[in-house]
Amino acid sequence: MPKTPRPLRRTALTAVLAAAAMAFSLTGCATYDAQSPKSAREAAYKAADDGKAGAGSHAALPAGAVDCRKAKCIALTFDAGPSEHTPALLKILAEKKVRVTFFLLGHNHVDKYPDLVRQMGQNGNVLGNHTWTHRRLTDLKPEEIRTELNHLDDQVEKLTGKRPTLMRPPQGRTDKKVSKVCKELGLAQVLWNDTASDYATTDSALIHQRILKDAERDGIILLHDLYKGTVPAVPGIIDALRAQGYTFVTVPELLAPAAPEPGKVYRP
Repeated sequence: MPKTPRPLRRTALTAVLAAAAMAFSLTGCATYDAQSPKSAREAAYKAADDGKAGAGSHAALPAGAVDCRKAKCIALTFDAGPSEHTPALLKILAEKKVRVTFFLLGHNHVDKYPDLVRQMGQNGNVLGNHTWTHRRLTDLKPEEIRTELNHLDDQVEKLTGKRPTLMRPPQGRTDKKVSKVCKELGLAQVLWNDTASDYATTDSALIHQRILKDAERDGIILLHDLYKGTVPAVPGIIDALRAQGYTFVTVPELLAPAAPEPGKVYRP
């Protein structure tokens, strides 16, 4: 039997991993406690009010941050970049004046496109950690988890001067062991509620349709700019959601005035 060409094998493996991620995220079998962005915000405001002995003062938002109590906020996030498609995505985001959160992948991505990493961290975008080699963290020993996360954080800090404080576990798989290591490393975990399975299609119209179907206030959208059909879908997704009254924010803005808590899992 002839061997499958390496690029095809790699594409197939990527699709399998992504499919597993979606299947897992829908099972509800993960052993972790999650907090919604809205709940995190409300808790921060309540804590500030209680501290003022009923004076009615609220926790302060960071300068320039959107107030998601008033705005219909949604966070657009991209996993596993940078890639060859990232320059086109950055151009779209700049033209549309949209800030996003990137969860960066190390091997063959950050190490391959260091200049793009620097560009991705500009214009108000936030850089997060998606591990160095995309290993399933729940299958690893604590020291292996630390290596996966620290290697990525070290390289991003070296390139941008800022160390990530957010992490998205590969395939969305996390548990108490992963959370414990993330807490030690100062990383909050960010999951999602809206994705397009863009690993399985190059149909930009279908990607657009799937994202709009599950979009909701205080939601977190997951896309991957490394897949061919995704970036062409982004302008239409942005325009359609804006027409529905949504304001695009980064994950930290979605939580504000709460600060992402290391080790905690956030999921709409």
